[in-house]
Amino acid sequence: MKGTTARNIIIFSVVVIVSGWLGVLLDNVIVNPTNLEGESLGMGLWLVLPLITTVLLRVFFGDGWKDAGFEPKFKGNIKWYVIAVLVYPLVTAIVVLLGVLTGWISISGLNMGAFALIFSSALLAGFIKNIFEESVWRGYLTSKLLKLNLSDSTIYLIVGGVWGAWHIPYYLVFLPAADMYAILPVSRFIFALAAIGTMIGWSVMFVELYRVTRSIWPCVLAHMVEDALINPLVIDGYMSISSGKEIFISPITGVITTLLYLSVGLFIRGWRINRERRINLSYIPF
Repeated sequence: MKGTTARNIIIFSVVVIVSGWLGVLLDNVIVNPTNLEGESLGMGLWLVLPLITTVLLRVFFGDGWKDAGFEPKFKGNIKWYVIAVLVYPLVTAIVVLLGVLTGWISISGLNMGAFALIFSSALLAGFIKNIFEESVWRGYLTSKLLKLNLSDSTIYLIVGGVWGAWHIPYYLVFLPAADMYAILPVSRFIFALAAIGTMIGWSVMFVELYRVTRSIWPCVLAHMVEDALINPLVIDGYMSISSGKEIFISPITGVITTLLYLSVGLFIRGWRINRERRINLSYIPF
């Protein structure tokens, strides 16, 4: 069983990592190769291949559906649903307040009415999109890694690393330059490295939300709120960050921000381990 699981994880990871480059190749064949930024057929291929691979592995390669995490499992887990919904707004509020107090962030362009409309209108689309995304990263990759009895840190690194590697073609090719510079005004290569580091940090929280509930739905809600909140806040210009301070205080890729999400993830991990000790379940050391 572990051999099958390990084999399928390798197949999944390889397909995921090359999916975006297949999309780039596709666009180079059918689209103007001098400008591949933005939505395209190749970007669509990049988005759907991980999900298609997951379905094929579950149906034809022995993975099955029992560990997909589709059950909401509300009993005893409501607090984690609340945390999932509130974690991004609370961390963002802390970061923005810290930025304002230090003079690194200006919110003079923030129109709360207009931003609230954008935020609320993005929630439904984000919810639907992240059902598919979280069924891949947590419902499949995380759940399969847990079967291999790996250390927690190894699981975080693999999930975050594969998740990040999947994004590399997006950061290097598909992501519009204007959006990238609004987040972090650096080269695409440096941006990709910073973003992958951010995703590894975030993965601790997402992995632990899944582990503590054995459901993808808290992760779906957290990811939904993240997409609807921090991306438009920064990219649409509702706040501005002093030049050179983005790497520290950005609500998306800032080091301070990532450390706060990492702290949340480690808190959930600590709670999970204490629960496992109380009910005499074995746990994997860090």
